[in-house]
Amino acid sequence: MEYRNMRGIFGALFFVLMTGVAILSSCEHHSFLVETVDPVDSVYFGAVIQPLLEKKCAACHGGSKDPDLRADKSYESLVTGGYVTLPAEESRLYRKVVSGGHSAYTLPEEKLKILYWITQGAKNNK
Repeated sequence: MEYRNMRGIFGALFFVLMTGVAILSSCEHHSFLVETVDPVDSVYFGAVIQPLLEKKCAACHGGSKDPDLRADKSYESLVTGGYVTLPAEESRLYRKVVSGGHSAYTLPEEKLKILYWITQGAKNNK
């Protein structure tokens, strides 16, 4: 009788162990490469920031909602509207892209590009 109980306990333990192994081995591991931005390099408004704003923001901020982020209006709208100020971490533009509902629209490296652009003086450079 004791042998049967031991056999049942080991059988149940073996089943639980194999189920755990099956579950853990079936998990997928995804790795993503995150582009980093070298803060020593200049972040150009025309080449980096404007295309990002056009792609990620202009659908909602296309003239009917401030700031106006259409290609021909975005720089002026950001600067005169007080969206790019120093320190960069406290600027309205940076706070919008890192918090609340707007955060989901930009990737971490895009947030860094915006931060570095503001830190570098938010120049209207190409």
